Amino acid sequence: MDQTEKEDIINKVSILLKETPTSRDIVKKDGKLEERFDYLARHMVEKALQKDALILSRKKDGIAILFRTSAKDNSIWKDLWTQIGLLINVTGVKNAIKILKTQKYIKDQRPKTGEYLYCWFWGILKESRGADTQVGKEMKDVFFRTAHDTGLELYAETRGRTNALVYQRVGFDLFHEWAHPSGDTMYFLKYDPKKPRNKRP
Repeated sequence: MDQTEKEDIINKVSILLKETPTSRDIVKKDGKLEERFDYLARHMVEKALQKDALILSRKKDGIAILFRTSAKDNSIWKDLWTQIGLLINVTGVKNAIKILKTQKYIKDQRPKTGEYLYCWFWGILKESRGADTQVGKEMKDVFFRTAHDTGLELYAETRGRTNALVYQRVGFDLFHEWAHPSGDTMYFLKYDPKKPRNKRP
């Protein structure tokens, strides 16, 4: 990926983050709001590229980050300088403690042993959404193919009830609901490639 393409992806992720409740919660609201979203988007894309976790639709109007990870990767001390950068440039100090508590609860719902796949981010640009577009199906097939190729369970969470229903319709199981501090309900979902109903795409 060349630098121009990378900057285009970062810009699109920044646009999508502004629509995401979780991102809006963690980004400090001040005069630097745009820059804070841009910093977060850059952090996410660079981490995804580093971990070979970036998934793009053919027209690059759908973007996802799918990590192969384990509980050992969740150490707070890992990438410490990156975390400090996020503290300064995205969340602000006051927001940080609340975010850490929320993130700990979310991480605690995932497997304590072994590897798994985790969908950290998935967004489709507004003009490419809707029942008549193929972007969602195209990306879903990549997720599920990865799960079947690796034999690993795939985890995701969402604060949108409609999104949770869509996840379940395509093969995910809802295994936990949580009253998120924002007042929303957070839905925790898992796709098991070993289940007979979940056929390889």
